[in-house]
Amino acid sequence: MAPPRLAGLRRRSGAAHPTPDLTRRSWQKPSEHELAGMDTDVVLDLAWGRLVFGQTFAEMRRILDALRDEGSGRRDICIYARDPHVLVGLAPDELFIDPSYTYRLDLHRYRARPELIRGVFVRTVTALEEMQAINEIYARNGMVTGDPETMWANHRTRCFTYLVAEDRRTRQIVGTVTGVDHVLAYGDPEGGTSLWCLSVDAQTAPAGTGEALVRVLAERYVGRGRSYVDLSVMHDNAAAIALYRKLGFARVPVLCVKRKNPINTPLFAARPAGLEQLNPYARIVADEALRRGIRVEVTDAEFGELRLSLGGRQVLTRESLSEFTTAVAMSRCDDKRVTRRIVADAGVRVPRGVTVPEDDPGPARELLAECGQLVVKPARGEQGKGITVGVTTAEELDRAVAAARLFCPDVLAEELVPGEDLRVVVIDHEVVAAAVRRPAEVVGDGRRTVTDLVRAASRRRERATGGESRIPLDDTTADVVRAAGHAMDDVLPDGVRLQVRRTANLHTGGTIEDVTDRLHPDVAEAAVRASRAIGIPVTGIDFLVPDVEGPDAVFVEANERPGLANHEPQPTAARFVDLLFPETRTR
Repeated sequence: MAPPRLAGLRRRSGAAHPTPDLTRRSWQKPSEHELAGMDTDVVLDLAWGRLVFGQTFAEMRRILDALRDEGSGRRDICIYARDPHVLVGLAPDELFIDPSYTYRLDLHRYRARPELIRGVFVRTVTALEEMQAINEIYARNGMVTGDPETMWANHRTRCFTYLVAEDRRTRQIVGTVTGVDHVLAYGDPEGGTSLWCLSVDAQTAPAGTGEALVRVLAERYVGRGRSYVDLSVMHDNAAAIALYRKLGFARVPVLCVKRKNPINTPLFAARPAGLEQLNPYARIVADEALRRGIRVEVTDAEFGELRLSLGGRQVLTRESLSEFTTAVAMSRCDDKRVTRRIVADAGVRVPRGVTVPEDDPGPARELLAECGQLVVKPARGEQGKGITVGVTTAEELDRAVAAARLFCPDVLAEELVPGEDLRVVVIDHEVVAAAVRRPAEVVGDGRRTVTDLVRAASRRRERATGGESRIPLDDTTADVVRAAGHAMDDVLPDGVRLQVRRTANLHTGGTIEDVTDRLHPDVAEAAVRASRAIGIPVTGIDFLVPDVEGPDAVFVEANERPGLANHEPQPTAARFVDLLFPETRTR
């Protein structure tokens, strides 16, 4: 039996098409008249997986053969199959009906929005490099990424449309959507199209980005004279469904069929109780384990604690912390004075620093006189609590020490080393990811005050991190804004960037930029040396670096529980599960 062929791409007229019936009533066998002029056995490669257009197959077993050809690590989708339940019945151990809805927008009734959506510019992809930016957005949203070369080759045909949304203020790509023209793909007699992979960067995308992407794609197809746009959306994605209904989409009785592969496991297997209550840092571990067929039990959702089981072995984890990290290694990370000493003995450069006794500020004042600026922090603590950056006077030093003592009686003062805040994630003594962390900032739009901009940015950070990150509206924020020459009730001019926090801690709204591919080998080697000296299998090593791509770095601290979700699209969760269950390793 010959394999299904890739549909040839062709130009067809934009003439009006009949009322959709072939796909709207997909369980009925089409007549010869309905199939006239339509290609058969059509499969399209979208790089993350293939679309199998079930209505183009005369024999159901050929659909099964097509789905069995699915590549490793990919997600194929069969849509418009007639009698999808019968298709699944041919191989119930291999196939399942996807728990999603199909929504359709009638383009003959579509009405464009009278005004533009502020802050967003939607355009066609213009370069191969932008396909990687699209992949990064996919990864941040837990979607399967695709091969950029395949995506770019697709885009150079009129069958596929790849759109991206730019933030007008920053010119960064913050959203994407893909369209498939069914007429050009296989001569669809209904004149249909479909929408796939609508995705936005929840941390940075302006409000309305998703709507803008959908509208521009729909209007492109209106211009081609197409009849409708279909899309598939998970049944529990309430926010997306609300958007589609707002734009005029209506449900149609079309079902998708997928293979029971590791990626799709959460869709056809029972999900552990408490999974939805996990924060993003524990959820990313649970999802990776489930994809590999590892049993996941949520033992404490609020604490982010899981029990992972495979065969007769169990491992208890709390986010990226596991039983593999010893109590000794944890204690070494917990006390920054101990960490400094161990890492320095291993030959890694650390900043000058002193412990501040309760009754003798003299050593700290001497260090201040020598260095000019200090960082004051609790000797034990996390999430940036109690840290003061940029201390320059004795009075500021006293206040900073008092603030630090609220979190720990032992206080450490260090020289303020200029440079960017670099986090290097080391798992099993190998560098897996590196990212520059920057303090929270806002970008003016010429309309809102600094306070309103901070609130809006904080809401985006909360949504993107499941409430783990927000920008406090406190005295520290007001002080930073004031030092930059602004007041909280000032209207920030359009396009002006304003830093609103001193530290780059992600829990107080800091942002992160992946620089893994730019990390200098000397810095990577220093991070591994530090992890080995501490004796910790999973850690986030923090450095200050004058140049992200340079060899110089000063050690700041080691985190025993780095947030793996912050470093997508790097495979941090995959490498963590590799460490715990090496028998499931796929690379």
